[in-house]
Amino acid sequence: MEGQGAQARGPTAAPSGPAAGRGHVGRARLALLLLLAGVLVPLVAAGLLSVLWLLVGLAGLSLLAVGTWWTLAHTGVVRMAGVALCVFAPVTVLALYAASGLLAPALLALALWVLAEVAARGAVAPWPGPSAREHEPAEAPHDPWILMNPRSGGGKVGRFHLVDKARAAGARVVLLGAGPQDAAGLARQAVSEGADLLAVAGGDGTQALVAEVAARHDLPFMVIPAGTRNHFALDLGLDRDDPAAALDALTDGVDLRVDLGFAAGRVFVNNASFGTYAAVVGEPAYRDEKVQTTLQTLPGLLTGPDAPRLRMRAGDTRADELQALLVSNNPYRRAVDSARLGRRERLDSGLLGLLCVRVRTTAQAARIVRGTRSGSLLRLTAREVVVEADTDTVPAGIDGEHVLLPTPVVCRIAPAALRVRVPRDRPGTALSRPAADWPRVTRLALGPPASGGGRAAYGGPPGARAARSSPAHQTGRR
Repeated sequence: MEGQGAQARGPTAAPSGPAAGRGHVGRARLALLLLLAGVLVPLVAAGLLSVLWLLVGLAGLSLLAVGTWWTLAHTGVVRMAGVALCVFAPVTVLALYAASGLLAPALLALALWVLAEVAARGAVAPWPGPSAREHEPAEAPHDPWILMNPRSGGGKVGRFHLVDKARAAGARVVLLGAGPQDAAGLARQAVSEGADLLAVAGGDGTQALVAEVAARHDLPFMVIPAGTRNHFALDLGLDRDDPAAALDALTDGVDLRVDLGFAAGRVFVNNASFGTYAAVVGEPAYRDEKVQTTLQTLPGLLTGPDAPRLRMRAGDTRADELQALLVSNNPYRRAVDSARLGRRERLDSGLLGLLCVRVRTTAQAARIVRGTRSGSLLRLTAREVVVEADTDTVPAGIDGEHVLLPTPVVCRIAPAALRVRVPRDRPGTALSRPAADWPRVTRLALGPPASGGGRAAYGGPPGARAARSSPAHQTGRR
């Protein structure tokens, strides 16, 4: 994998006033103190030997990665050995720590690191207040139209009485039937009949189809989280446990401008995946037997002669022999983030997120714990990426829906293409909760609060576009 650059960092709203600046500085200093304490605890408990025990822990993680690789990429005896290694490696490390009297210090250090991460997130989070990306309260629609899928999410439409509640709020409701139906065609018909707001109660795939129609006609689009995972709704700050709460946007809503992704002309609100995952999702048995189908299919896809061989171009960055490629509508904050698994920090950066994976051998699997430094993972951002293969078509998962796309596949992003109507009161907006940025936290902790409400310390005025940066921004390279 080739190419280099700097990751684009999206803006966050500046805190308001000196008190806000002091609060953020205090959190930054607390984060550094907790991080330092997490380092000192093992040093006090074991001295310089703590470095050895750190290496033991990293070795355990590497063995766990190897066991996972053997389990997924092989069958028979090798797979059984992989399962055993996945159990043996962490248990052995914990037993060695306990026998040396270091288990308690290790757990304490881990807890301190977690608290440091929480404090660091608070230090760079915007001060409480209205989001700079929200408009004034939106005017209530005169003829809202909602497409509902009664089967989505295990029947959430029925369980939460969404049809009755939507109609009571003055919306036209159309139910998807059992057979295949053209969601985009139904939305276009609704627009021709005078609908001034389009909404979907269903999965992300159906939402993407209707969102494209709304964007084309510059109509507000409303998300009702009645699907199984509802990643788009989560990143909009909606309550996935109470889909009916989204209907409040009809009477007390605000509009957000968010980006849309496109893959060969197909719109996606979350991501487009290519390679291994897309091939697994395309298996007919996947819907009913996800785990069994995945375990049966992966060995051939990872190490067999028919394993995907993808190539990627994004600006000056190129990568080949890829097994998997994930293109997301705005970047996911990290490849692995237990606190924000599968979350995007914002939806209006004007950039695609890319995650490329290439693991061919056991040694590469062992090194993958090093993340982007391992050479097997590449993370970057770009406005456009071209996906190539040695075949005329390539399987892809567009917001979880399996499709075949002609190669080469051009993926692009349309900045601020979609106007999303959301309730004023909702659990939280992921756009305003950035992950910890330790260099920034360090500068904040060691320097005095900036004048003018902390603008200099917090990345400039709200509303600046991260898309001003160069076309491709790499966070790891091979």
